[in-house]
Amino acid sequence: MGWISSLWKRLKPSGELNELSPESLRSLEDLVSYRFQNTDLLVKALKHRSYVYARQGSGIESNERLEFLGDAVLDLLVAEFLFLRFEDKREGDLTQMKSLLVSRTVLARQAHRLGLDAFVLLSAEERDAGGGKQPSILCDAFESLIGAMYLDGGLGACRTFVQAAVLDDFHELIKEDDYINFKSKLLEHTQGLGNGHPRYLVNSEEGPDHDKVFSVEVCVTGERIGRGQGRSKKEAQQMAAKDALQRLDAL
Repeated sequence: MGWISSLWKRLKPSGELNELSPESLRSLEDLVSYRFQNTDLLVKALKHRSYVYARQGSGIESNERLEFLGDAVLDLLVAEFLFLRFEDKREGDLTQMKSLLVSRTVLARQAHRLGLDAFVLLSAEERDAGGGKQPSILCDAFESLIGAMYLDGGLGACRTFVQAAVLDDFHELIKEDDYINFKSKLLEHTQGLGNGHPRYLVNSEEGPDHDKVFSVEVCVTGERIGRGQGRSKKEAQQMAAKDALQRLDAL
């Protein structure tokens, strides 16, 4: 996708994206295989709050409301897909698969694969701090895009996009080690042994706010059984649970 890098250089003369040009919006529409009737919705879906505040705007002008809507639409479409695809699965299994497919890690990765990071509107300060690569920002933009698409073209347009952007990779995403819910597996294991709930403790936080690394340990009945690190507390907890499961020969 070298052309995305070229486009990015044209759009970013001084560390900050201005309003996207019609040409760049058309390029993004090509990437997501959808033509917006109202491109104002598409632009709003790309506006991070840092970009809005840098222009003395209010938070309501950012993509956060569209993110709220897109999150609900995505949940519905993924739940529908799993319900129809796996008639023999119980509610708990479907819930776990859905939580993996709509997780921040998965959505941020799919947003990056689409090249969405080249179009998100950030303040110069946020961009320079690496915000364009932050999973939380990419995930929010992905959900905002779905929200904008829903308002513009309805549920059918969103279903087509979600199928292509997420669900077509379903088997790849589900089988990848990154997306196994190790915390749930560890809880099932410890409860099965009658040892109750694991406790997760944050040992340290290192690095600047935009690039923190958390260290977590997990304990059962007062004994430390695993350690893990991650760029969020949730990720570090997952890694600690994975370490514990490996030590317990439960994976």
